[in-house]
Amino acid sequence: MNIVIIGNGGHSKVVKDIILSNQKLHIVGYLDDKFEDYFTKEDMFYGPVSAYQFLIDKFEKIKFIIAIGNNQTRKQIVNKLDLEKDMYITPTHPSAIISPSVRIGKGTVIMANVTINADAVLGDHVIVNTGSIIDHDSRVNDFVHVSPNATLTGSVHLGEGVLIGAGATLIPNVKVGDWSTIGAGATVINSVPSYITAVGIPAKSKIMEEV
Repeated sequence: MNIVIIGNGGHSKVVKDIILSNQKLHIVGYLDDKFEDYFTKEDMFYGPVSAYQFLIDKFEKIKFIIAIGNNQTRKQIVNKLDLEKDMYITPTHPSAIISPSVRIGKGTVIMANVTINADAVLGDHVIVNTGSIIDHDSRVNDFVHVSPNATLTGSVHLGEGVLIGAGATLIPNVKVGDWSTIGAGATVINSVPSYITAVGIPAKSKIMEEV
């Protein structure tokens, strides 16, 4: 299977390593709007995001992954491309431990040393970053980013576009509303509304500007 990575920054390097761990996948190009023109280098195609249709036409079997850490940007690109869900792969690092009962959406990336336990459900274009834990019965909606070493204990619910900072902990049954941010190292013991930043131990909230 031919793979195109959308994004050419630090996050894409990690996604590249995950893809290369699967011998059935072959990276054929990178798309990023920092590239003004199309060009090839060492048999790899580079170009702006708008070149996606050219690559679909060029390669018979092709899928995409959006390797950009910013949740809003991932959503904007998904909306812009308007591809069928099956056009996205779901790269999973071989060291990840995932229960057979877990459901994972398209375009979601599972990084090294992640644990996802029984009956958790992840949406589309989610990032589950290095060493993080998503425990049983948790629900993670589309375009969420769970940063390294964060822990979602049982039955946590994350709305669309939520960012969980590195090392944060969410106790059982808490909910975080759409497009809210939990700061690095925070401990969330109460549910958090939408469009809120919550920081500290225990986490306290302040209003964000709407997305």
